[in-house]
Amino acid sequence: MQSRVCRRHAPAGPLLRRDDAVHLGRLRAAGRPRVAGEDECGASGPPAAAGDRRDHGPGGRRRRALPGGSPRLSRGPARVRHESDLALFRRDAYLGEVLSGISVNGSHPDPYKSPLRAENATWLIRAKENPELSFEIFGLDPRILDGVRAAGYTTPTPIQRQAIPEVMAGRDVLGVAQTGTGKTAAFALPILHRLLDGPRGRTRALIVAPTRELAEQIHGFFHTMTRRTGLRSATVYGGVGRASQAQALRRGTEIIVACPGRLLDHMGEGDADLSGIEILVLDEADRMCDMGFLPDVKRILRELPIDRQTLFFSATMPMDIRGLADRILRNPLAVQVDTIAPAATVAHSIYPTTDRLRKSMLETLLRRVATGRTLVFTRTKHRARSLAQDLERCGMRVAELQGNMPQSKRQQAIDGFRSGRYDILVATDIAARGIDVTAVKHVINYDAPDTVDAYTHRIGRTGRALLTGEAFTLVDSDDSELIERIEKTLGVPLERRRIEGFDYGAFTPETALNPVRRAAASGRSGGGGRRRAPTRMKRFG
Repeated sequence: MQSRVCRRHAPAGPLLRRDDAVHLGRLRAAGRPRVAGEDECGASGPPAAAGDRRDHGPGGRRRRALPGGSPRLSRGPARVRHESDLALFRRDAYLGEVLSGISVNGSHPDPYKSPLRAENATWLIRAKENPELSFEIFGLDPRILDGVRAAGYTTPTPIQRQAIPEVMAGRDVLGVAQTGTGKTAAFALPILHRLLDGPRGRTRALIVAPTRELAEQIHGFFHTMTRRTGLRSATVYGGVGRASQAQALRRGTEIIVACPGRLLDHMGEGDADLSGIEILVLDEADRMCDMGFLPDVKRILRELPIDRQTLFFSATMPMDIRGLADRILRNPLAVQVDTIAPAATVAHSIYPTTDRLRKSMLETLLRRVATGRTLVFTRTKHRARSLAQDLERCGMRVAELQGNMPQSKRQQAIDGFRSGRYDILVATDIAARGIDVTAVKHVINYDAPDTVDAYTHRIGRTGRALLTGEAFTLVDSDDSELIERIEKTLGVPLERRRIEGFDYGAFTPETALNPVRRAAASGRSGGGGRRRAPTRMKRFG
């Protein structure tokens, strides 16, 4: 995980008071690294002459040491470089005191009163790298922290440690992160903190998401965190009636969470006034591009104020998305979080098969092995629909979830799966984005995913909250390279299985993936590699 910070320069600003130097001196004792161009007292400017640095501050002022060897100015002001340095020094001191247990007169200065300057952003280093920090370190409003605690969050994730301070400081952010990394809280918490100050009843924050399920999930997070704040959030998406959405927008809401198409409809009807937007979030921008929403997003952007803060999140960065980010972001902080490996509570295995055997193998698995709440993934909407119908004809309690369904039907499927009315949910990748269902016992990849990231997304639906889960993938010889990449990501080989008593016919699952593996091994060894023995498989059923 890396972040890039561009340095800016500005003329000299106000004076650094003596008590601010005390704060900074104590921060030095706590281990804050010195900023380039900053002297030992924390002031910017040309360094003192050689031989004078030990005994003199800037301009030849004498200084004495605090306990622990930290310097302290005895008289006179020091000139600092930026107008916001005064508040930033206090912010630095605040973080240093919290980290080191130092308190000045029993209180801490407010660390979030001015924009963040890159040269003085070294306080972020500890927040970004220390995994033991709690959410209190960010200086969030106590009402928001109450919501954080009520939701059971204790320790910020890597993307939250990197992004929250920068968002609170008013900076644009470009986040490359997958679902499940905590990015919703990374933008939602600082947005709520900012909206607590300022006018109520008009829209100040807009979050644009590609799917209705993701929009509902984000809205649910805002709703949980705003119970004590008086802030309001409204969702806008297609597949349901417009009247209730228009009423909520006209009544006044500080936050809108929307899908692009329906938002444009409300804008055209005059229901949504976006002239006061201060913060824009584009979430899962790559999915919006895949679903053809990019022209709609560009139309929305043309109606927003230019002077706004923009937060841009995407799991991948294709050329179209990179070009859009370059156009709408101003000096952004780039945050990239590595792919999250599947939870250690998930057991992974593969079942070699063929297209002819695939459907009957799934039915056998669901009857013999994958008992309990099961999520089945397919690659296309048509296959999800036909497979769900076939399983229902076999007497199974199954629902489908795919993009062509009306919103009411989609919600019924999710609610029924969550409540236990349905044991099996057959879904596509896009439709399943934003689903939050606990206690999913099994995930079955009826069609192997296209990428390792997609595999991680799918498998992340099971093994949650320290519960154990199993992930089964039906594979054929075309999936050999993907399996090798998944095994490399997991660091362990996937267990090969066969179903005892299942009629494989002439197909031999033990050797299904070996021809490709032998060819790869032969290529690496110049054609003289040894033939690989058939994979040993476990028998189940």
